[in-house]
Amino acid sequence: MENRTARMTILIDPTKKQIFEDICAQQDLTSSQVIRKLMRQYILDNAGSRELPEWLAGHAAKAASPSQ
Repeated sequence: MENRTARMTILIDPTKKQIFEDICAQQDLTSSQVIRKLMRQYILDNAGSRELPEWLAGHAAKAASPSQ
């Protein structure tokens, strides 16, 4: 399982932040949930030959399997 102990601080334009948070709220998601999802997908798309942890590699397998 993912270890959630690291913190990342980013600087962002206040208008973009507000729009992002509004959209997240409309989808009943926190901004952290959305950013973690975006980061997972970015890693999967760009990891190349890097070995990924099983919990993350499992996301790639789920995304690649066809929907039933």
